[in-house]
Amino acid sequence: MTTEVMTTAMTLPVEAAESASMAGFLRAANTVPLLSAEEERDLAIRFHEQGDLDAARQLVVSHLRYVVKVARGFMGYGLPLGDLVQEGNIGLMKAVKRYDPDRNVRLVSFAVHWIRAEIYEYVVKNWRIVKVATTKSQRKLFFNLRKSRARLGWMKPGEITALADSLDVPESDVREMESRLQHGDVSFDVPTSNEGAASTPAGYLGDMTQNPESMVVDADNAAVRKEALERGLLKLDERSRDIIEQRWLSDRKSTLHELADQYGVSAERIRQLEKKAISGLQTAVLA
Repeated sequence: MTTEVMTTAMTLPVEAAESASMAGFLRAANTVPLLSAEEERDLAIRFHEQGDLDAARQLVVSHLRYVVKVARGFMGYGLPLGDLVQEGNIGLMKAVKRYDPDRNVRLVSFAVHWIRAEIYEYVVKNWRIVKVATTKSQRKLFFNLRKSRARLGWMKPGEITALADSLDVPESDVREMESRLQHGDVSFDVPTSNEGAASTPAGYLGDMTQNPESMVVDADNAAVRKEALERGLLKLDERSRDIIEQRWLSDRKSTLHELADQYGVSAERIRQLEKKAISGLQTAVLA
C-alpha cells in the first residue's frame, strides 16, 4: 500500500481539517489521546496484515503532536511552520507504512527519523531559490554550520578545522558553505522603489541581444541558408516548386484542396508531391 493512498484515504480530526489557521491544527493535534503500547501494536498489526486504513489513520493522528514538536526545531530557517508540519506529516505516514510491530520499539522512536528526514529535505530545497546543498557532506554542513555560526559568527581558521574534522569533510567545503550561508538571494530586476540605488544583476549585465558579432554571424548564417534553399528550389520541377512556394514561402499559404483544384488532382496527390519536394530540398540543402 503506497503512502499516496494513505494520504488520500486518511483524514485528520474535524478540528484540524476545518481550521483555517495553524493554531487550530495545533489544538487538534494536542487533544488526540496518546496510545498505549498495546493499542499501538494492535493498530499496526491491523494495518499491515489487513490493510485497515482506519488503523493507520489512528496511528498517524495520535502522533501529530510529535511532528509539531520536531517541526518547531526548524523554524529558524525562515520557513512557515505549517509547511514544515506538512512535510513532517508525510514523513510520519512513511514511518507508519514501514513500522514493524513485532520489533520492541515504539512508533514514535522510529517515526522521528522519518519526520526529520522529510523536513530536512524540504528545508534544503526551499531555504533559498538556488539549492544550497546537494551532496551528503554539504547537507551535513548546512545544518551544523548554521548552529556554529549562530554561536561563533564568522569562523576562525581553527574553528573551520575543528568542524571539518568533526564532520569528516574537507575544510574547503566548510569555507564554501559558510560563504553560501552568508549571502542571501539577490533580485535580478531593479527594485521598484526609488529609495537608494541598490545594485542588481539587471543593472550591470550587458545586453547581448544587439551584440555586433552575434548579429553578423546570424546574418551570415541566414544568407547561407537562403542561398541553399534557392539552389534546392531550382532543382525541383516547376509544379513541385510552385507547391512549396504556395504552401510554405508565401504570406498567404494555400491549402491542399486549393492546390488540388488548381492542378486538377486530388488533395492526397498534392500532399505526396509536397512530401517528395521537401525531401528533395533537404537533400539539396545538406549537400
